[in-house]
Amino acid sequence: MKTDKKKTASMRVQNMHIPSHIILVIWAFIALFPIWVMIINSFKTAKTIYINPFWVPATFNFKHYMTVLNDSNFLMYFRNTATVVIVSIALVLVFGALAAYALANWKRKMSTAMFFFIIAGMMLPIRIASVKLIEVMRVINFLDNSIWALPAIYIAIGIPIAVSILTSFVRAVPHELIEAGFIDGAGHFRIFSQIIVPMLRPPLATVGIYNLVPYWNDIWFPLILTNRESDKTLLLGVTRLFGQYFTDWSKVLAVLTLSALPVILLYLLMSKQFIKGMTAGAVKG
Repeated sequence: MKTDKKKTASMRVQNMHIPSHIILVIWAFIALFPIWVMIINSFKTAKTIYINPFWVPATFNFKHYMTVLNDSNFLMYFRNTATVVIVSIALVLVFGALAAYALANWKRKMSTAMFFFIIAGMMLPIRIASVKLIEVMRVINFLDNSIWALPAIYIAIGIPIAVSILTSFVRAVPHELIEAGFIDGAGHFRIFSQIIVPMLRPPLATVGIYNLVPYWNDIWFPLILTNRESDKTLLLGVTRLFGQYFTDWSKVLAVLTLSALPVILLYLLMSKQFIKGMTAGAVKG
């Protein structure tokens, strides 16, 4: 009888999960469908795209990929984008983790005010200040019309999010671990690097992926801050493929597919850490 009751209970639990699984499958289809259309149409000619845009082509055409890689500045645009994104995310993670450690261990009322002052930056749309940012970059001559103006802005955008996520994790670290480090003669920097940072891997991955997509796909700030061809980023270079009367959609989709691959691969590699950081933040925050 007990075995039958357990089986019945397990069947009920499984039946309760069926609606949620159906919703997740539908949502996955909605999310993946644009990626599917983008990839399969990148292997078609301009004419066949309009004939059947939602299905696999009869023959795969790799000509557009070869043209993009060999006869354009795609690799230069890709290098510029990768450099800006890597530098920006690395500095956001370093400064965000240091600020989170300082705020979590600053036992004064002023620390709370400083914390809310920093995260208030998430509520301010930075694009409103584009004109002032251009003026500031012109005052700083070595950043004017340079690709290195972008990391400075991206860091300012990413710091509030990083501090908001990482501070709650640092505060959740048992204080006894930090006290044990002081007893063993370690200073703040050693405690931070050897105790705090290893425990912050999931939230650091969360912050990194959270900032990766908007940095990689940004076109606004590269458009207004970089005018030289050698400093253009990937999506800004894609706009050159759009003509006034005709757009070669096969090349556009090939470029977009190549530009999306690094983001997709990085997310797949760091998905476990990302999910772990999001779920832990939901409990601890």
